[in-house]
Amino acid sequence: MARYFNLDEARNHIPTLERTIAEAVASKGLYEKTEHFQQALAQRIMVMGGILVDVELVERNKTLREKSGERLKSALEEIQEIGCIIKDLDAGLVDFPTLLSGEEVYLCWRMGETDIQFWHSVHEGFAGRKEIDEHFMANHQGREPN
Repeated sequence: MARYFNLDEARNHIPTLERTIAEAVASKGLYEKTEHFQQALAQRIMVMGGILVDVELVERNKTLREKSGERLKSALEEIQEIGCIIKDLDAGLVDFPTLLSGEEVYLCWRMGETDIQFWHSVHEGFAGRKEIDEHFMANHQGREPN
């Protein structure tokens, strides 16, 4: 069973998420950059039928790629351990499952936002975000998994 957050519980995770999502986004960017370097080098070697390669540069790139991949994996695991759902890593978009009148919905937070002010149904996504209002506050609840 999933964990369901109440609004205060989700808000308490924002400082950790802000740091961890930023680390994940940066690590993903670096990983992709080093991966692109490797692919471009392999293509160049193939097209030219072989070239003289700067082995130290290739090794540094490989090490950087591995470390950024490990940091990315660690950051994603930390976020998942909290119990929230990563919806869009590039945008730093995270959802917290919650219950609204007994139905599962998501509290919606994006990197850079200082508070959680929106929610949406599980089928709507970011485009369907609605402001948290009095009705939401009176009818939502969290619950720890059994």
